Amino acid sequence: MGFDEPGGPEVFRPETLPVPQPGPGEVLIKIAYAGVNRPDVIQRKGHYPPPPGASPIPGLEIAGTVVAAGPDLSGERIGQEVCALVTGGGYAEYCVAKIDHCLTVPEGLDLAEAAALPETLFTVWHNVFERGWARDGETLLVHGGTSGIGTMAIKLAGLFGLTTIVTCGSDEKCAAALRIGADHAINYKTSDFVEEVKRITEGSGLELVLDMVSGDYVPRNLACLAEDGRHVTIAVLGGMTAELNMAQIMARRLTLTGSTLRARPDEFKALLCDEIAQTVWPAVEEGKLRPEMDRAFPLEQAGDAHAHMEAGGHIGKIVLKVAHD
Repeated sequence: MGFDEPGGPEVFRPETLPVPQPGPGEVLIKIAYAGVNRPDVIQRKGHYPPPPGASPIPGLEIAGTVVAAGPDLSGERIGQEVCALVTGGGYAEYCVAKIDHCLTVPEGLDLAEAAALPETLFTVWHNVFERGWARDGETLLVHGGTSGIGTMAIKLAGLFGLTTIVTCGSDEKCAAALRIGADHAINYKTSDFVEEVKRITEGSGLELVLDMVSGDYVPRNLACLAEDGRHVTIAVLGGMTAELNMAQIMARRLTLTGSTLRARPDEFKALLCDEIAQTVWPAVEEGKLRPEMDRAFPLEQAGDAHAHMEAGGHIGKIVLKVAHD
C-alpha cells in the first residue's frame, strides 16, 4: 500500500511493484502481518520521510516467513518464521530485512503478535533500560499508557521489577492499563498528573519518565522527578519546544535525553536486536511477554487502520493482515 501525495487516511491506494531482492546480510520475508505505528501516520501526513535508501512504503515492523536469502547467507534461514524491524516497506506482501534485525518467532507466538513486537520492544528497551538506566525497584511514569508503546512499557517494567504510573485520557483506559499491569493509572483529563504522582510517591518523586508528548509536558514531567531523575523523550506529539528552568535541572541533577530509532545505523540496530534476543526474548519464548493486541485490519484497509489509530480509542497494537493465496 502506498500513496501519491501526503494527506489523510484516504490517500492510501494499492500498487504493484517488483518483489525486492535481498542483498548481502539480508533476507526476503513473505509478510503475514505488519504492525501499524504512529510514525507510519506521521509519514503518511508528509512529516516523517523515510531515511535515504529506505523503501517509501510505510511499515516499520513485520512478521512472516523467510523465502530468500542474500548471497552471503546460508539457505538454512529459508522457511523460518521471523519478525523484523525494518526502515520501511512493511505494508506489502514482501519485504527485505537485515538478518541481524530479525528475531525467530517461537512456538506459541502467532504471527499477528510477532508483528506487533519489534518497533515497540526495541523502542522501549533502548529508551527505558539503556538510555533511561532503569533499575528494579524504581518508578516509571509513562504517558499514553494504553498505546502500543505504553502497553509494552507496562509489560517490560513488570518483567524487570519497576513500578509503573501511566496517564490515560479516560477512566475506561485507566482501567485497561491497570488490567494490563500498570500499578497506577491517572486520568489526565480529570486530575493533575503532577499532583497525583506526588501523592502516589508520598512526595518523593519518581526516577524515570518516558515521554511521548513533549511541549508543555516537559516541565511538568520534571516536577515529577526525584533528585537525579531521568527524562527520556521519544516523540513530540504535543510540540517540539519546551521552556525549562535550567537552574532547577542543575540543582536537582536531572538528566534529559531522547532518541529516534528509524534513522539509527544498521550496526546499532543489530546490537540492540542482539541484546533483546539475549535479555528479553527468553520471556517471549516462555510466554511471559506478549504484546497487547487491539485489532487486525486487512492490508487493503490500511487507511481504516490509520483512522482507527488517530481516533485514539485503541488499546494496544493495531496490525495489518496480508492475505496470501
